[in-house]
Amino acid sequence: MKFNLATVFETVADAVPDRDVLTYEGIGITYAAMDAQTSQVAHLLAAHGIGRDDKVALYLKNSVEHVAALLGMLKIGAVPVNVNYRYTEPELEYIFDNSDSAAIIVELPEHQALLAKVLDKLPELRVIFVIGEVTEELKAAAGDTIGLVDFADWTEQSTERDFPERNGEELYLIYTGGTTGYPKGVMWHHDDFFRKPISGGNPYGPARESYEELGREVANFPSLAFLIAAPLMHGAASYSLFTFLSLGGRLILERDFDPEAIVGNIARDQTQMILIVGDAMGMPLVEEMERRQEELDLSSLFMIASGGAIWSQSVRDRFTKIKPELVLRDNFGASESGNDGEISLDENGNLKMPPTDRMMVVNEKFERITTPGEVGYIARVGNIPQGYYKDPEKTAKTFPTMADGTRISVLGDMGYVHEDGSTVFLGRGSQCINTGGEKVYAEEVEAALHGHPDVADALVVPAPDPKYGQRVAAVVQLQPGAAEPTLEEIQEFCRQTLARYKVPRTLVVVDEVRRTPAGKADYRWAKAAAEAVEA
Repeated sequence: MKFNLATVFETVADAVPDRDVLTYEGIGITYAAMDAQTSQVAHLLAAHGIGRDDKVALYLKNSVEHVAALLGMLKIGAVPVNVNYRYTEPELEYIFDNSDSAAIIVELPEHQALLAKVLDKLPELRVIFVIGEVTEELKAAAGDTIGLVDFADWTEQSTERDFPERNGEELYLIYTGGTTGYPKGVMWHHDDFFRKPISGGNPYGPARESYEELGREVANFPSLAFLIAAPLMHGAASYSLFTFLSLGGRLILERDFDPEAIVGNIARDQTQMILIVGDAMGMPLVEEMERRQEELDLSSLFMIASGGAIWSQSVRDRFTKIKPELVLRDNFGASESGNDGEISLDENGNLKMPPTDRMMVVNEKFERITTPGEVGYIARVGNIPQGYYKDPEKTAKTFPTMADGTRISVLGDMGYVHEDGSTVFLGRGSQCINTGGEKVYAEEVEAALHGHPDVADALVVPAPDPKYGQRVAAVVQLQPGAAEPTLEEIQEFCRQTLARYKVPRTLVVVDEVRRTPAGKADYRWAKAAAEAVEA
C-alpha cells in the first residue's frame, strides 16, 4: 500500500484524540481539535477553488495557523510551497512564479508589503489568504483580479472529512536553500516522503506497513514532547514535524528562534527533545544554558538532535557538561534525500555513517565504489524524490540512473567506504578547497574553529593564492567582548586538531556571519568577504 500524509495524520488523530499535538507559546491543542481545524481549513481552501495539485505558498513564520494550513491543504491534495520569510522581492517573485503558486497564505504586514510588489508578475496566482488584517497596499495591488480571503473564515467551515480519494502519489514540494543561487523545488510523492524523510512513521524500529498498524502502535507509544527550534519552512523542520505527528507526539513551537525563550520554557512545556540546525542554533542555545545553569530545571530534557548542518564536537561537549546524561544525535540528510540516519564522530575525528543499504559511494560515472578509502560521491538509494520541479536538466544531474536501473540521489557530498563497511563523510564537494593539490573540506575546518573560546561562528571558503591556487580562508564572528585574535593565534589553535595544510591562511573578522533563518551557511557571501580582504 501507499501512504498519504493527510491520512497518516487522521489515523493518528483517531488513535489518540485527547493527546496534545501542539504546544505553541504555552498553549496546548489536542489531536482531535487540530484534526477538526485542519478539515475546516481544507474546506476553506476548496471553497475558493484550491484542489489537488494546486500549489499553495506558506509565506509564514511559526504559528498554529502555519501547522493547520499545511495539514489542511494536504487533506485536499494541494501542494505546499515553503517560503523563506527573509526573502527579498526578487527571490519572492522567483519562488511564487517558479512554483506556479495558485494561492498564497500570508500574515505579517511587512510580508504583505513585499507580496504586493510582485503580484502583477504572478500569472498563476488566484487567491491570497490573509491571517489578521489586510493592508491597504495589498488590497490595492490585488485589485479585482486576485481574491483576498480572511483566513479566519475557516471557523465557518465544516469539520467533515468528505475529501477526494487519496492514493499516496500526491505531491509534496520542498524548496531548498538558496544561498548559492535561487532555490529548487524538490518533488516528493507522499508515500516516498513517509517512507524516507519520516522513516516509515517509526524512526526507532521497522517501518509501519499499514494504517491499522500505525494507529495501533501510536496508541501504545508514549507521547514525546519535541521542540522544533528551526522555522517550519526549513526542510529539516518539516521532516521532524511529520515524524513526530506519525508517532503521536507533541510538537512544541516558538514564534521565532529565541534562545532565551526556548531554554527558559523547557520546564513550563516539559520539553523532552530539541531539534536544532547545527552550531548556528546549538551555540546560542548552549550559551544560554551556561548563563542560566544554576536557575534552570532541565529534568525533562533528555535529547538534543541536529539536522541540516554539521554539529561540532566542541558545542556537543558544552551541552554534556551542563547535563552529562543528555543524548546528542546528529542526523544526516537533505531535502533531496530525506533522513539518511545518524552520523557520528569516531576516535579519529571522522564523520561516519554505519553500514546501510540506503547509501553507497559512486564515481563520476555513477558506478559503485567498493574499495575502502577510495573517495567518491555519496549516493542515496531507495525512496528518493521524483526530481526538481520544472527543471529536467538539474533533475538528470542530481537524480541519475545507474547502469542496472537504480535511481540514486547525488548531492555532491564526498566520502569513502571504510574497511568496516561504514561511510565516511568528508564534506560537500562544492565547498572543497584545493590548496596545492591537497583537498580541504570546509566543514572540518569550521568544526575546529567553533572550538575556539573566542569564536561565536565561522565559515571557511577558498581564497585565491598565487602559489597554491587556493588557500583556506576563515570568516569569523567573535564572541561579545572577545579581543580580536591574530591569524597566528588562530593557526596555532587549529594545528591542535588539523593537518598543517588545512589550517587557515587568511582570517577575516566580521560583525556577523550570514546564515539563513534555518542556520544554513551563506558561502557566497563569505567567499566575497574573504576575496575583498585579499584584494
